[in-house]
Amino acid sequence: MQGSGIYPSVARNSFRRYATYRAATFAGVVANTVFGFILSYTFIALWDLRPQLGGYDQAQALTFVWVGQGLLACMSLLGGGLESELQERVRHGDIVIDLYRPADLHLWWLASDLGRALFHLLGRGVVPMVLGALAFDLALPLDPLRWLAFLLAVSIAILVSFGIRFLVGLSAFWLMDGGGVSTMYVILSMFFSGMLMPLTVFPGNTGDLAQLLPWAATLQVPADVLLGRHTGSGLLAVLALSAAWAVLFLFLGRLAQSAATRRVVVQGG
Repeated sequence: MQGSGIYPSVARNSFRRYATYRAATFAGVVANTVFGFILSYTFIALWDLRPQLGGYDQAQALTFVWVGQGLLACMSLLGGGLESELQERVRHGDIVIDLYRPADLHLWWLASDLGRALFHLLGRGVVPMVLGALAFDLALPLDPLRWLAFLLAVSIAILVSFGIRFLVGLSAFWLMDGGGVSTMYVILSMFFSGMLMPLTVFPGNTGDLAQLLPWAATLQVPADVLLGRHTGSGLLAVLALSAAWAVLFLFLGRLAQSAATRRVVVQGG
């Protein structure tokens, strides 16, 4: 396989690869659902004490919880995805095989991650959302345009997530063991994506700053788009910011790949 047609095939094969792990997918759905219920009851207690906390009513806050659980695996916010696999391939020297392929390393991993993300969005995202909607009063929109805007925000978020994790994976070229960088990625993702709490709940300027960081694009922004907190020019602005982060990290990934490839050539002779 050569040419641009290789990348759609990589994405399809990646989707099929994850679809074969049915037991793991079921376990992931159960885990997301259980944590969704735990967070939901925690949020109910918080919003009973502080109605309109962070600018959300209780139904919106619960919707935020279940959107987050639906996107958790898709965005690989807890790590363990391509960044870990890429680091292992660098550590064991298998990355040389990847570089010999008649395909661009960056685009190969991007296509693979797109297939993975799509599977997790469907396989581990839909069921928890449905169960959450059955168990709680969620503020899900009826407007199909808002759902389209949400899917656009999710698509951009996947690119942002990939861009960050690809750089984390490539760090192994210089560090040899990128475990520390991976751990830092997970901590930042948990804190600044909105996974644990909406960023608008953060006090003072901390919340405003957090919403400008790239991790917000992976969860906070899609959730707020679905909730209708961004409309008109505000919607365009927040999507443009997310897209800018995606372009920046994809560009940095190209630069890092180029530098890493030169390093392999120098070390390998």
